[in-house]
Amino acid sequence: MSSEPAFRAKSGAASDKAALAKVVARQRAELDRLRDEAAASAVVERAKGALMALTGRTADAAHEELLRRAKAAGRAPAAEARITLDTLVPPLSHACGATATDGGATVPGGAVAPAGDEEDEREHAVDAASAPHAVQILFDALPGMTLLLSPLRSAAGEVEDFRIDAATPQAADPAGRRGRALVGRRVRACLPTVAAQPLWQGWLGALDTGEPYTSAPYAAREPGDGGGEPAAYSVRAARLDGRLVVTWRRQDASDRQEQLLADLQRLGHLGWATWNLVTGEAAWSAQVYALCERDPARRPLGLEELADLAVPEDGPALARAVRAIRTEGAPLDVPFRIRTAAGVKHLRAVAEAVPDAAGRPVQVHGFVQDLTAQRSAELALLASEQAMLAQHGVLRTERMLAGRLQHALLPLPRRPVRLAGLRVDLAYLPAQSGIHVGGDWFSAIELPGGEALFVVGDVAGHGIDAVATMAQLRFTAKGMLFTGSSLTGALSRLNTLLLHSGETRSTATLVLARYHPGEHRLVWAQAGHLPPLLLRGGEARFLDRPRGVLLGATESPVFEEAECRLRPGDRLLLYTDGLVERPGESIQLGLERLARAAAAHRADAPGSLGPLLAALLEGERRDDVCVLDVRVPAEPAQES
Repeated sequence: MSSEPAFRAKSGAASDKAALAKVVARQRAELDRLRDEAAASAVVERAKGALMALTGRTADAAHEELLRRAKAAGRAPAAEARITLDTLVPPLSHACGATATDGGATVPGGAVAPAGDEEDEREHAVDAASAPHAVQILFDALPGMTLLLSPLRSAAGEVEDFRIDAATPQAADPAGRRGRALVGRRVRACLPTVAAQPLWQGWLGALDTGEPYTSAPYAAREPGDGGGEPAAYSVRAARLDGRLVVTWRRQDASDRQEQLLADLQRLGHLGWATWNLVTGEAAWSAQVYALCERDPARRPLGLEELADLAVPEDGPALARAVRAIRTEGAPLDVPFRIRTAAGVKHLRAVAEAVPDAAGRPVQVHGFVQDLTAQRSAELALLASEQAMLAQHGVLRTERMLAGRLQHALLPLPRRPVRLAGLRVDLAYLPAQSGIHVGGDWFSAIELPGGEALFVVGDVAGHGIDAVATMAQLRFTAKGMLFTGSSLTGALSRLNTLLLHSGETRSTATLVLARYHPGEHRLVWAQAGHLPPLLLRGGEARFLDRPRGVLLGATESPVFEEAECRLRPGDRLLLYTDGLVERPGESIQLGLERLARAAAAHRADAPGSLGPLLAALLEGERRDDVCVLDVRVPAEPAQES
């Protein structure tokens, strides 16, 4: 009994160990498998990255290309990936370990990148493995500053950066890396300011369209030049098998002179030309071909053929000038026109002759200038001046006609008028600014019953229309009041007249006043007009206005009458707004100025209205002024 349990225990322990050993073996096998898959996956990813860098494909496209190659060769993707990597150059330490020691110029336009950036160094080591070694050997033999760039695209296919695949020994960045030391690096890291310049867009355009890009000259100073003058550079980028070959070219003095001459011709819209009168040879600058819209592949025209460019009307004058410079050496300065696809172009030819020892012209030097823009501006200015003169004449004629019409409709008496025992002075002063006649008007008449009627009105606007409306209102008002209409009734009918006469609706302000001499009573009404000014005992005050809106403003106006008893010695002023209004000033200030001036000028002699107007109307008048100065004699008038 004691031996059986012991045997069973030993047997169970051995079984457990065997099972555990099997589990460990399976785990080791699985771990080895996972390691192999990870290694294969790493190789595939490296090969995919190399294809992306070399061909500019996206990650998905590079992976599909790798699978296609593996299937075509009957190999596993990992095996194909290893073969792909084996075709590339060895790691950075072997392929790019050599440092260029020959002198080189820094690629202009760059900025110093951090020299100790470990992440950049790791990227450089990985990317450099994909650089074609043979291409770099070729670049080692090239002069100047040239880079071979591969585009690095985002998942969406957009170019985010360029990788330097090869560099000439003279190419360098501001950090001091030259030649092969640049291979595998990113342009944004080595030359970050390039992406902010027009160069970047030019590179993208060349990569996209295949058309070579040449930048405009720009100035850049090389590091370590001791603060010398910046040098002028131009950059050329050309597409090559999905990549870019970018070359920096430093311009020498002759290049700069040629560029300055080209800029001068372009900015001045001119180009030079030379004619040899002995050999018959001619030379034109590219700008002359462009100005004359002639194909540069064709020969330049001879001096005697220049007149053939001009339109028939200008050809004879140009031909005479050419003959004069050829035979007599007379300077040539002739404007002429040519016809182009865009229309007529205005040109100017200027030239002088170079004589030989005997004084005979043997060469002619000159230039052709485009005056189209200047001539168009001159013609437009001339047309504008003519239109202004014509409009000025029309307006002067209109003013003259309106003035004559106004004078005929509104005669101004030369001396004071006596009405119903009152003395009335009248003044009408036309505006001095502008050329329009306004619609200010007045009436001072005696009615059939012995009363006196005083009217002052102002029609909005100027010119013949305003004068015509003034005449319509003046005669209509007189007719209604002559036939017994009330003041408010007359205003209502005049309002209706303005609302329903003519195509354009006019507005007007108006004061109507009827004086009853037996009661010395003045009854008045107004339509949006300024209140009369009463002077009594050396004091001035404005009458309280009854209700009333300007004529032509509403279909249902409300007008009321007011009454004032006049005393001997009183003075009443009825006026239009031109007497008190000033630009940018409150109307209240103008009324106060009128009250002070009227109180200060209390002369009772005829013609005393003149000094008052002179005191109020200083400077140029911008509006018409109409004034009725009504005076009540100090003693009642004697019957004659």
